[in-house]
Amino acid sequence: MIDYEDALDYSSRWMDLIHKTDFPTQELAHQIIDESKNNFAEHYNRNWLEYRKSVTESGDWASVEWTGSGAVIKDVLGREFLDFLGGFGMMDLGWSHPTVVETVKAQLNRSPMPSQELLDPLRGVLAKLLASITPGDLKYSWFGASGTEANEAAMKIAKLYTGKTAFIVGVRAFHGKTMGSLSLMGKSDYRAQMGAMYGGQVYHVPFGDADAVEKQLEICDKVGVGVAAVMFEPIQGESGAIVPPDDFWPRIREATKKHKVLLIADEVQTGLGRTGKLWGVEHWNVVPDILTVAKSLGGGVMPISAVTTTEEIYQPMMYPNPFMHTTTTGGGALACSAAISAIHVTLRERLWEQAAQKGEYLITQLEKFVVQYPHIFERITGKGLLIGMHFKNPEIGYKVAAGLFKRGVLVAGTLTSAQTIRVEPPLIVTQTQIDNFIDRLQDTLQDIAKH
Repeated sequence: MIDYEDALDYSSRWMDLIHKTDFPTQELAHQIIDESKNNFAEHYNRNWLEYRKSVTESGDWASVEWTGSGAVIKDVLGREFLDFLGGFGMMDLGWSHPTVVETVKAQLNRSPMPSQELLDPLRGVLAKLLASITPGDLKYSWFGASGTEANEAAMKIAKLYTGKTAFIVGVRAFHGKTMGSLSLMGKSDYRAQMGAMYGGQVYHVPFGDADAVEKQLEICDKVGVGVAAVMFEPIQGESGAIVPPDDFWPRIREATKKHKVLLIADEVQTGLGRTGKLWGVEHWNVVPDILTVAKSLGGGVMPISAVTTTEEIYQPMMYPNPFMHTTTTGGGALACSAAISAIHVTLRERLWEQAAQKGEYLITQLEKFVVQYPHIFERITGKGLLIGMHFKNPEIGYKVAAGLFKRGVLVAGTLTSAQTIRVEPPLIVTQTQIDNFIDRLQDTLQDIAKH
């Protein structure tokens, strides 16, 4: 028999905890830690706990996040961590950016979600903002909650506009995990067990190999396969901040125009300043036909994503049926208010310039470690504050990540390997915090080298 009273009491207790403004006592903190571990093990994902340094490397009491500000997170016991992970690119503005938080609070007090029938103004405001800051003549936007939703919508728009079904994408690409975007993924770890996915053809080519893209487009033309779009991340994020050769984006832009195929830039992780330009494709002065963005678009406060394209390409989403692709909650007022505020802060602070300057300094320091510890490091990759530290093997990578965690720094490997550790601090990270990270990494590397 279902016990609604038990659920009512439990939700009431946690609502009280959410409303608490003072830090939990140590006794309460220990209770929250035990309860959190049990809830994850029994009701969310037991094995997930085994992959979290917050559980395996934190000593007697697991690290349960509680609050954060800027580039610093505090767990429920008050332990502080420098955040050099940034929520995999979500925290460009850091934790709880006051401008974004206050904007969302104000909208929350007015109207948190749209009626679905009246005009909700913030959706239009955000669409206009994106039209004003994206490259070229990109003009119309559709909103979801996650990067994978934006990429699914991009696929659908490309198919609707071109009437074709095939896609050309990169090996080791990461575009999301719903069935359409998963079909484009370039990693077997998440695809192999799923069996048949997207019904149209998907061709994977080496990322950064413009010859391979051109050849695949020519082959598809010769055998009569209709390609809707070529889709790449400007810089591969999940693969470890892999930067393509400088001729890659200009050449595939030229090739897609030649073959009348759309070019989609997946800027879910690279967009809004992360790489040292407002958009990753701007490093190569390329204008895509469709651009997707998510992660940092919500300012680290609300989940929101967008797909932006030209008026011509967007026509099938408007006529004859403006409801070709919709979502009840995507582009809600709270999410849009966060995105409007996040864009405002990014432009006001010119955060892409900060990312370029801070990233150049950090990469230079990390490259010194490659020379100093050749038996530990393979190389450093990336642009701006999207950086990959590549190690000799996953075991070393894990030791580095674990060593940094024990020294109060958060980093993480890619989703399938610790051989590459991603470094993605908030763009607002201070010089002192960067230097603290370098010092703690130096200490970690010295410790590994000794043993």
